[in-house]
Amino acid sequence: MRNTGALRAAVICSTAFLFFGIFSAPASADPDPSVNQSAAEELPRELADAVVRDLKISPQEYLDRAARAQELSTYASDFRASRPSDFAGAWIGPDGKAVVAVTSEDAAQAVAKDGYGTAHAPVSADGLEKSLADLNAWISSLPREVASQVNGTSIDILDNQIVIDVVNSPIGSALNLPTLLANLKVILSPGAPKPVDPSPMGGDTYVTTRNAIADTPSTDISVCSFGFNATDGSGNPVNLSAGHCNPNAETGAGGAPVYLPDPANVQGSAQIGTFDRSSLGSPSGLDWSVISLNETGTSSGLDRPTVRGANGSTVTITGTASPVVGAPVCKSGQSSSFTCGVVAAERVETQLYMDDGSSRTVRGFASTACTLAGDSGGAIVTGTLALGITSGSNSGGAPDCTEANLALAQFGGTASLGIPIGQVASETGATLRTAPVS
Repeated sequence: MRNTGALRAAVICSTAFLFFGIFSAPASADPDPSVNQSAAEELPRELADAVVRDLKISPQEYLDRAARAQELSTYASDFRASRPSDFAGAWIGPDGKAVVAVTSEDAAQAVAKDGYGTAHAPVSADGLEKSLADLNAWISSLPREVASQVNGTSIDILDNQIVIDVVNSPIGSALNLPTLLANLKVILSPGAPKPVDPSPMGGDTYVTTRNAIADTPSTDISVCSFGFNATDGSGNPVNLSAGHCNPNAETGAGGAPVYLPDPANVQGSAQIGTFDRSSLGSPSGLDWSVISLNETGTSSGLDRPTVRGANGSTVTITGTASPVVGAPVCKSGQSSSFTCGVVAAERVETQLYMDDGSSRTVRGFASTACTLAGDSGGAIVTGTLALGITSGSNSGGAPDCTEANLALAQFGGTASLGIPIGQVASETGATLRTAPVS
C-alpha cells in the first residue's frame, strides 16, 4: 500500500524562531477561563508525556498557554480590525507571555494598557500580506523549471519580513534568494502499553481507492489518517481529512470509497463511507476533504469528538482554535502518534505540482511537530482544542521521528504544514463534534 503522507511540502519558518528554544519558563497571567479546556489530570498519559518530553513544560502549562493563545488571537483580531495600519502580528513568547507587534508608539501604549507585551515593527501585517501576495504572483509567472526551485514562502512576524525557501541548485542559486529552514527538534518515545479503545477515531488509519478495494491491487491502495469528526450543513455525519488523500484530488470529485483497514485481509476491509468532495490548492489554498460516513462508519465510533494518540490513548475535543505563533500544539496520526511542538508561522504557502504539469498553491500554518507519511489528514490540537489538519511536512519519507530529527537537525529539525480547522469548517459548512468540559 502507498502511504499518502505529507505533500512533501517544504514547510519553512524563520531563523528568528530559534530564540524560542525549548520552553522552560513559567507561564504568565492566568488564561481566559472562557476557553473550554479539559483539566490537566484528564489528559491521557501519552499526551502528557509527549508535552513534557517535546515542549519541556507541564501538562497544565500546555493547557494554559493554549488558552492564552486563543485569548490573544481574539484580541489581535479585534485590534487589527480597528487599527490595521498599526498591527504587525502577535505571538506567545518563550516565557508564555502574549506579545503584540505594532508600528507606532501610540499603538504600543494602547496595547500595554490592555495588559499585553509589545514589540515595534516597521511594516504592518497588511503590508506583509500584500508583499507575500506580490511575491507569489511573481513566482507563479516564472517558467516551471524555475518556479519549481522555490519550495515555499511565508510571513515571519518575529522579524517582520517575508521568507522564501529556494532549492540549493544552480537555478535556485541564480535567483539570488536566501534559503531559510529553522524549526525545533522533536523526539517522542512512547509510554507503556494500555488498554485500547477499538473504535476508530481521529488520528487512526483509513485506506482508500479509486474503485472497489476488492478489485484494486495493493500497490494502488492509499493510506491516510482520519481528522476531526463533524456534521455537514444538513446534519449528516462526516470526517474532515486532507484533500490530497482523495484519490480524485486533482478534480475534487467525490465517490472514492473509504475503508477501515483489515490488516489480515486488506481487500476485505469494511467500507465506512466515501469522499464527498475535496479541495487542494486554488482558489482558497486549503487542503481538505469531506468524508461522508455510512451507518457502518457512525456505528463504529466515528460520531464522537475524539482523537487518538500513542498506545490507543484518547483526547476528547472540547472546542476549536486558531493558530498563534508560539502556541503549543500536538498532532495525532497513524504513523507517528502523538508528537508535539509549537506554531512557528501563522501563514505558509508552498507550490504543489500535479501530474498534469499544473501547480497549485497550498496555504496553512507551520508547526515544529514531527509528521511522517501516512499522518496526512490527522488531527492537530492545542490543549484539547481542534486546531488543524495535517497536510505536509519536510520529514514524510523518514521511517520514524528519531531518524527524521537526525537527518534534519542541520536544517533546524522537523516542520509540518497544518490547515486551520476554522477555515476548513467555514469553507465546507461543517460543524465539528465537541464535548463540554466536565
